[in-house]
Amino acid sequence: MSDTSTEARVPELWAGTDAGKGHHHCVVIDAEGQRKLSRRVANSEPELLQLISDVLALGQDVTWAIDLNAGGAALLIALLVNHGQKLLYIPGRTVHHASGSYRGDGKTDAKDAYIIADQARMRRDLQPLQHGDEIAVDLRILTARRYDLAADRTRAINRLRAQLLEYFPALERAFDYSTCKGALVLLTGYQTPAALRRTGKSRLATWLKNRKVRSSVAVAATALEAAEAQHTTVPGEKTAAGMVARLARQVLSLNEEIAETDKLIEGRFRDHRHAEVILSMPGLGPLLGAELVAITGGDLEVFGTADRLAAVAGLAPVPRDSGRISGNLRRPKRYSRRLLRLFFLSAQVAARWCPISKKFYERKRGEGKNHKQAVLALARRRLNVLWALIRDGRTFTAGPPNFDAAAA
Repeated sequence: MSDTSTEARVPELWAGTDAGKGHHHCVVIDAEGQRKLSRRVANSEPELLQLISDVLALGQDVTWAIDLNAGGAALLIALLVNHGQKLLYIPGRTVHHASGSYRGDGKTDAKDAYIIADQARMRRDLQPLQHGDEIAVDLRILTARRYDLAADRTRAINRLRAQLLEYFPALERAFDYSTCKGALVLLTGYQTPAALRRTGKSRLATWLKNRKVRSSVAVAATALEAAEAQHTTVPGEKTAAGMVARLARQVLSLNEEIAETDKLIEGRFRDHRHAEVILSMPGLGPLLGAELVAITGGDLEVFGTADRLAAVAGLAPVPRDSGRISGNLRRPKRYSRRLLRLFFLSAQVAARWCPISKKFYERKRGEGKNHKQAVLALARRRLNVLWALIRDGRTFTAGPPNFDAAAA
């Protein structure tokens, strides 16, 4: 009869991966911090599968850690998840700060991979990395694209205004080009004072109306008023006017693409299992709700508790006590800016339109908090409510009893 107590114990291992675009570097260490494997591998499926196989041959109890949660690391993450491996995420900033406590001033991929593995071995506060559900992944792609489009639109509008200011400041002041579509349509055809005066108010209004501009008469009148205020031709006007026309067309095109992306985001978000619960919360519409799903991976349970989620979102202050100074609370240095923005914006809206949130906000203002502090306090309270609703599969119902019960 064999004695199972004498069987060799499978060693516990930690595999740290410094991820890159074309190649990754993986270092495997044991419980004593000794290297068992150090390898540079191409970011391709055959080589990554071979790496996983070789690491698992060293021991089945392996904890993987990586410094990226998307981008070039996506294929490796998918392979590890598909193989049922435990995977931790260590932000690059954490690795950078930790490197100062390791021997040597040099920086190599192998050293970074070792630091990642060693931090995974020692720390117990690292966030497990899970492959989000299909809808969450789609929303992450779509919301990231919308961020890019919005940034491109802002840059294009700023360039347009700067260019217009150089030769036609009166028209630059006349419209808000971030909200007035008619003004952008106007600039695709008329960009100079002389061209506007030659056309005249009646013909310009007809031209705008034919292009489906709302309040075409008012837009034409405002543009003609600006044209009458300037009769001097500034050097470079012709070239600048051509640039303004191109920028106006670019902004219009970006507006259309943003609108199309918003429809895709909303349609995909409404298919998510938590969509009904999230939308029931005042202040959370399809776009902010989609962003919540995209950032969290569609499952709040991975954070463990509402307090942990609040810490990740920067809504849980941390103490900065020293000596006789106590009770000195500050926002943590490491938190998700996108999550904080999401909860802050939704709380601002709720403070205006939701009676319960408005009452809570006014109470905080009565306690001496400024607007920002009161909104942050409301955002923290609403996070607790949302967590409880998703946990229990309930929708938000306006009324103090339900609000307090969900927050408990």
